[in-house]
Amino acid sequence: MFRVSCIQLKSNNNIHFNLKKTEKLILIAIKQKTDFILTPEVSSLFSLNKKQLLKVCTSMKDDIYLNGIKKIAKKYKKWILIGSLIIKLTKNKLVNRSILIGPNGKIRSFYDKMHMYDVILSKKEKYFESNTFFPGKQKKIFNLPWGKIGMTICYDLRFPNLFRSLSKKGSLFLSVPSAFTLTTGKKHWHSLLKARAIENFCYVFAPAQSGTHYNGRKTFGHSLIISPDGAIIKELKKKEGVITALIDPSKSKKLRTIIPSLKGD
Repeated sequence: MFRVSCIQLKSNNNIHFNLKKTEKLILIAIKQKTDFILTPEVSSLFSLNKKQLLKVCTSMKDDIYLNGIKKIAKKYKKWILIGSLIIKLTKNKLVNRSILIGPNGKIRSFYDKMHMYDVILSKKEKYFESNTFFPGKQKKIFNLPWGKIGMTICYDLRFPNLFRSLSKKGSLFLSVPSAFTLTTGKKHWHSLLKARAIENFCYVFAPAQSGTHYNGRKTFGHSLIISPDGAIIKELKKKEGVITALIDPSKSKKLRTIIPSLKGD
């Protein structure tokens, strides 16, 4: 058994401000005796402006936000998954990267978002992430002290084969840090997350961005911790904050024994 916490943010374009806010919420989670903390997608910098991102983003080694969170993880001896940061690989190459930090303050794994959010929701609401980011090519699973976690980011949620692959390889938990749009979130967020949990008999940890951001983009919020049977254990609707829940890894294993659907593929 262990405790997991999901942090909900409304990040802006100020890395230092976002770091201070995240640190404050992490300390709240720690007071709740959590073991594992997750933040949303693009925690440090909320922008799709490639020129701005290329100007301010850095390598992992030099990232201000990442180094700040590493210090907290080490100080309090906690596992922390930064939902995602925009990392600069080369002069013109950016990736949307989820980073797992161990209780020793060191990076234990990272995952680059594979599926780019290229959609036209309406004449006014369009997104083309592939104009800004390079897609990842590798699935990532890491063996936490309580079991394996499969790492995903936001739009990956709409690709069930990815989640099936992660669960077939032994993942008991799935991380889905997100910045879901208000438009699609209202229609699909809960249904998709519950479906991924039920299909794979996995716990789903989904920290989210929430609110109207400085650039006018609206995100849905509703950070969720979902049981392997699809039940919502904890939910934070709109405000920034923290949700924490007690997790029993044996529940996934029991459900997979009762209904051996993972063996049917």
